[in-house]
Amino acid sequence: MAFLLNRSSCFQPRLQDENVTQTAHSAHAALTEPKPGVIASVIECTKPRITRLVAITSGVGFGTAAIVRPWQPLDLVLSALGCIVGTVLSAAGANALNQWMERDRDALMVRTCSRPLPQERLEPHTVLAAGLLLGLSGVGLLWALCGVVPAVISLATILIYVLVYTPLKTVTSFATLIGAIPGALPPLIGYTAGASDPLASLSTAGAWALFAIMFIWQIPHFLAIAWMYKDDYAAGGYRVLPVVEPTGRKTARSILLWSLALVPVSLWPIVLMRPIPAGVYGVLAGAMGIGFLLLAVKLAGSLARADARRTFIASIIHLPLLLVLMVVCCAVSALA
Repeated sequence: MAFLLNRSSCFQPRLQDENVTQTAHSAHAALTEPKPGVIASVIECTKPRITRLVAITSGVGFGTAAIVRPWQPLDLVLSALGCIVGTVLSAAGANALNQWMERDRDALMVRTCSRPLPQERLEPHTVLAAGLLLGLSGVGLLWALCGVVPAVISLATILIYVLVYTPLKTVTSFATLIGAIPGALPPLIGYTAGASDPLASLSTAGAWALFAIMFIWQIPHFLAIAWMYKDDYAAGGYRVLPVVEPTGRKTARSILLWSLALVPVSLWPIVLMRPIPAGVYGVLAGAMGIGFLLLAVKLAGSLARADARRTFIASIIHLPLLLVLMVVCCAVSALA
């Protein structure tokens, strides 16, 4: 009975917000379409788009560390594959465990009620088993091909995400800051996997520059999502900032301040991650950071959902471009 009541919320449009109403209609359409099979549903539980971004950030960490050391071809291939595949499996496992833990709350939210568990496309024990298997496989692969340090960081990422961040989301809005920690650790997985001395590499400024960029970027990125879907988060019982302070002023100010902090932090690699060429990287990274900041300024002035959406879209464009720029500049400089 509880599930039926929860699932019915997927069909109730929120008339006070046209965008959320459209989301409700989309969720209703998803529920009436033919359902994916078991394998496709398990893959869906791993949040493939998030997992893909995690793989990119880990790969950037690996590339920036690996490019400055000599390699035997086979060792390079095995280490790179172990890093990327191991990180992907670890992230997939963590995401599946997160969906297993939040399945009841997902059923209450329009944007998540079409996920496999609320739709009863999978049994909870199936998702739990898949999450544990994927997570342990990822940590094990990293240990076997990249060493103990990347494996331990990967395990720490999973544990913080699943056992600390996920339960705190319903307790305090500060959970967003806690959640940014596991989100910022994948570059360190890659960096230590690509370094000649993984443990010593953790004391280098370059490794923590990557961590800082990822940590700070996540805050305006997530708060923009939370502002767009604040009614959904409230329905699910999550204590995100736009729910705690529904006027949106604190959310917009936070987005603005964290976006401002992202500009100088994005330039840290010039000093901390040699041999990045200061001119090319500095101009392009600075321009991207200022462009993102201007969108945050507009959002702070308007508090409009449309501006929050523009900020969110800009964030998912900004980060990959910045990371690709970083790797390309490192590679060009190292080969010059």
